Order: sequence, then structure tokens, then C-alpha cells
Amino acid sequence: MNFHGILVPLVTPFHDDLSLNISGLAELTEQLIAKGVTGLVVCGTTGEYYALNEDERQTVLSTVSKIAKGRVTLIAGINDLSTEGAIARAEQAKNLGYEGLMLSPPPYSLPDQQGVYAHYEKVAKSTPLPIIMYNFPARIGIEIEIDTVMKLAEIDNIVAIKESSGSFSRALHLLQTSFKNFEVICGCDDQPVDFFFWGSKSWIAGAGNVFPSEQVAIYEAAQLGDWDKAKQIMKTIYPAIYSMESGDYNQKAKAGCLNGSFNAGPVRLPLSNLATAARNEFIKLVKS
Repeated sequence: MNFHGILVPLVTPFHDDLSLNISGLAELTEQLIAKGVTGLVVCGTTGEYYALNEDERQTVLSTVSKIAKGRVTLIAGINDLSTEGAIARAEQAKNLGYEGLMLSPPPYSLPDQQGVYAHYEKVAKSTPLPIIMYNFPARIGIEIEIDTVMKLAEIDNIVAIKESSGSFSRALHLLQTSFKNFEVICGCDDQPVDFFFWGSKSWIAGAGNVFPSEQVAIYEAAQLGDWDKAKQIMKTIYPAIYSMESGDYNQKAKAGCLNGSFNAGPVRLPLSNLATAARNEFIKLVKS
């Protein structure tokens, strides 16, 4: 599985009546592929996976797979409140042709580190697919501690961690650790140049829905060692990135989709949609 480059956790387009917009999902998939992204993460947090029923989840996963399989890397988000639920979602993803999985610790239950390890170990044993761990304590409530990361990295099909803690001190510790067949992926939309400078090869960014071409250009510049170019592009998109990281992330990922040119529709409850003034202010940042 190639996950080097820009991987976009897809938003899930809805019609105004909150039904799935399948034609919109297909169009967005095609456009992101055309922008040069390496892969797509489907049914992740940015895709509002928690607001999809099981039939809708199947439809979203299968729609993207039919269009994108063999063209870009396909990764399925398999988060669930239980370990058994994550295992079932891993099997679903495999059956639909996905190449990899992304998995956080279970939200809400606040497992200790022994439970975190056992969660990942059991899911990894249940599937042949490679797993990217997802460390995002602001959403999950607990962190995958560094010692736990190191132990889990020894499991053959646990291949990477998406690091979204926001602490670059922690990220730098991981980036300077000599792992075997295990990588650290940028999961902080305001830190990609830093991650790339220290050797990261991947960026999984919800903001890739908004700035796919720009993020591909940052990655390519970094791989060439053109840090001035990478920083300049980042400086250009940073105001919108900062706004997203400051709140209403999913709403802004949809509002600004494809540089504000694509209508991804509203978000579903429990998220509330942006007020008109806030939406317009964000679009100005995206297009400035």
C-alpha cells in the first residue's frame, strides 16, 4: 500500500434534505484524483462516518471504490465504539476492495493503555490489511502513548500512525525514533512542512478537500528540498487552515470544498451548519 503523499479524508456530500449526494460524491472523487492526491480515506471523521447508517456507509464505500480502485490508494476509516465493531468494518472494507484501514482507539470508553494495545492487536489479527493508527486525543479523549506506539509498531500489519495530537514535541520524538517498517504521518493541518522536514512522507488532511492542489504542491516541494516554496504555499493557505483548526472543522471542510467551487452540502446533526456570515468569512479566506 502506497501512502506517501497527500491522502484526503473525503467529506460526504449531502443534498439539502440531508440525503446522500451520490453523484456529488462521485464528482468529488474524480476531481481529487485529477488534482494528484495519492489516496482517499473514506468514512473518516471528516466524512461524518458517525452520522451514516449502515446502508449509507456501504453505499459511500462502494461508490468511491468503484471509481478510484487502482487509480489511487483506498483506505477505509473503521472507527467504532467497540473492538468487535471495528473488526466488522475492517472485513467490510476488505470485501469492497480497500487496501488499508485507519483506526483510532474507541471513543467515549476511555481505555487505559493496556486496553488500547489489546484493541489494536485484536483488530490487526482479524485482518490482512495494513492499519494506520490515528492519535487524536482531542476527539477520542485519550492518547496512544509513545511507549504503546512503539509496542504496536512491532505488529506486522500496523504500518503507521496519523499523528494529530497537535504537539510537535511528541511528533518529533516519534519522527526521530528508528522504527522498522513503520511511519509517522502528519495529521496536523498546520504542521506539514515541519513533519516533512523531519522525514515524514505523508499528510492525511481533511483540509485536502479544500486545498488539494496546494497540498500536493507542498509535498512535492518538500520532497525536492525546496523549503522556501513549501513554506510560501503554506503561508498562502495558512489563514484558512488556522480557521479550520480553530473550530467547525468539518463544516469548513465542506464549505470550502475544492477551493470553494464545489457544493458538498450541509452537515448532519449533531453538528450544526455555519451561519451565513461565518461561512462567507471562511470562503473569503479560502479564495484570498
